[in-house]
Order: sequence, then structure tokens, then C-alpha cells
Amino acid sequence: MPINTPHSNPSNLQVLFEDNHLIVINKRVGDIVQGDKTGDSPLSEVVKEYLKKKYNKPGNVYLGVVHRLDRPTSGIVLFAKTSKALPRLNKMFSEGYTKKMYWAVVQNAPKDHQETLTHWLVRNPKQNKSYAHDKEVPNSKKAVLEYKLLKKLDNYYLLEIDLKTGRHHQIRAQLAAMGCYIKGDLKYGADRSNKDGGIHLHARSLELEHPVQKETITFLAPPPDDPVWKACL
Repeated sequence: MPINTPHSNPSNLQVLFEDNHLIVINKRVGDIVQGDKTGDSPLSEVVKEYLKKKYNKPGNVYLGVVHRLDRPTSGIVLFAKTSKALPRLNKMFSEGYTKKMYWAVVQNAPKDHQETLTHWLVRNPKQNKSYAHDKEVPNSKKAVLEYKLLKKLDNYYLLEIDLKTGRHHQIRAQLAAMGCYIKGDLKYGADRSNKDGGIHLHARSLELEHPVQKETITFLAPPPDDPVWKACL
């Protein structure tokens, strides 16, 4: 599905936070975080260009990719600006010492207002898709999230998701498994695509301990500027 929104570039980059060690970006629908086979310019390169211009740096800019968001998803992406911060952040993310909260706009009402979902996901690289199973199966990885219903919209439902594990397409696959298809997510069962080619899944907030200063910090990303997201606020 083509992505029709303007991608991030150094002049329109949505910077949520920056200090000597970190830079936090509100990713647009359609941005890829790291280079892939499409050959499109990744967000990591856009951020490097932004830093190069901002600080008038002649040489290469150091930037470490800590985590990723799917291309059709929007929201918080954190990068490391120093080689001191990167391994510490990597450890926090891999060992679950971060609190990641997502918003998802879904087609159908969940059975319960609040629930913890546990599935075993099997990734199919050829299809770039993950399949959710109720019981452990070969080559599966355990996936856990907690959701709660925040708001009923005219035709949709806003869920807040507390992500406990970080698996490939985890939120998309787990919500689809309970019949709550994310708006625009054709790959996982939505009945129609969004005009911008994205899906209504947004990395809303991230909480972690600063890798150098050690205090707890929380970042909050406003959702994209569209009528459905506006109705969620």
C-alpha cells in the first residue's frame, strides 16, 4: 500500500525531546526507522541530517537506533546520540525496563473493557506477518500485552495498550486474534485501508530511566492530525 503522507525531513522533523545523549522523534506514518530493501531514506538518516545542520557538524554524526516502529505506525522513536547511551538503552529495551504505551483505533468493541492478552506468535518473513496462537507452537515467541478501552467513537473504539513484550507486529496480530482489527490494517483483517496508507496505531508514551543522568523520564507524542485521532483526544 503506498504511503501518501509527507515523510519526515530535516525541516519538518517532529522533535519531542533532545539532550546530549538522546533525541526523541514523533514518527510520521510512512517513515521507516532504519534502511530496508525499499531503498527509501530512513528516519535515522533524516535525524542525522537534522543534527548535522543544527550543530553545523562537518563530519559524520553519531546516531544509534534503539528500537523500531512499523512503517504504517506513528509515534515515539528514541535514538541514542552517544556511544555511551546506546548499549544502556539497548539493555533497557531488551530486558523490559521501559514502559511503552500505545493507542489503537479498532473496528470492533473488545469483549472486556480491560484484559491481559497472552499469545504465542509465529513470524512468517515471506509475508512479513505474524500469526497469533493460543498455545505454544514450534518456533513461536510468547507475546503479552494489556489493553483497556479508553473511548467509544462514532464507528470505532480507542484502546490503550501497555506492551509487555516486543514482538514482530505484536499489537496488530494480538488485537486481530480477538477480532479487534486496527483501522486501516488490511494485512491483519481491517475491511478498508486508510487514505494515507497508514494504520491507526500510535506509540503514545514511553517511560524509562535516563541512561546517563539516571532519573525517570516520560515522553508523550501527540497523535497524527486527522479527524479520527482528533476524536480520541
